[in-house]
Amino acid sequence: MNHNPLAEKPMSEGAEISRLIELMPASGRMYCKVISQPRQQSAIVAKLPLPGQEVRPIAINFNRWQQLSESERDLLFLRAVVWLTTLRWLKPEPYQFLVAIGAVATCMEVWQANAVGILAMGGLTTAAVTQIWRKTRDLETDKIADEKAVQVAQRRGYSQQGAVESLIAGIEALAQQDERPLSLAETLRCQNLRTLMPLSSDRAI
Repeated sequence: MNHNPLAEKPMSEGAEISRLIELMPASGRMYCKVISQPRQQSAIVAKLPLPGQEVRPIAINFNRWQQLSESERDLLFLRAVVWLTTLRWLKPEPYQFLVAIGAVATCMEVWQANAVGILAMGGLTTAAVTQIWRKTRDLETDKIADEKAVQVAQRRGYSQQGAVESLIAGIEALAQQDERPLSLAETLRCQNLRTLMPLSSDRAI
């Protein structure tokens, strides 16, 4: 789907935010918050939340956002919500344990004024956090988030074909807005999404 030209009448931010909140699954409404960021370059940005950060913002530049078709906006937004709500800093995995242990040990070393210990434990914590951050950016995480977004869209009335096409079109439209080619990660995401298309050509949406 091609993105629409800029509408003559500016989009109502309040109405669009309300619509997006309704579109969100229940888990998204618990953690995600839509905020207006008119100065950011991209139409939509979702960043890795900090450990313990309950509210997970989804920043939207509504001037650019309104240039996308509604289906593109829906799938890009659902994908951001799914990605944010899938992230878990406190899952029982090795790197999460290292973050917790490193943070506690660092506090103890600071209390004991042990400079060497502070450097060692601080380095351990930093390394563990870096590994978690990298994991949120790997291709498998992108694949899972894209596929779950398509599933959520189907519960919102989209056909599988329509949801897949809209997400691909949205990814491509964001790159066009930024006047850049698709990144390698985006290209691989689009390739994976195309494998989800049913054999039939039914395009309900």
